[in-house]
Amino acid sequence: MTVHNEPGAVFKLLEPLVRHSVSMTLFESRPARVGTWEYYFYIDVEGHRDDQAVPGALAELGDKVAFLKILGSYPRAPATHLIILSRSEIS
Repeated sequence: MTVHNEPGAVFKLLEPLVRHSVSMTLFESRPARVGTWEYYFYIDVEGHRDDQAVPGALAELGDKVAFLKILGSYPRAPATHLIILSRSEIS
């Protein structure tokens, strides 16, 4: 995603995530190949685009940014349970 180069632009990016209680796990910036001082921002969030809070946060984020592209949305793997057996239970 990209934002216009103005004071508070990155702060405004984060507001929808806070408002919808979506946890951000990664935030990176990379220089854009167009314009001076223009950057692409990449974020990872906890949750799937079909989860309760995520669609609202993404819709609001889309209204605030100049460009938004969702690179993927993957459901969380099911939780696995670790079962510890004693030696007597194994034999």
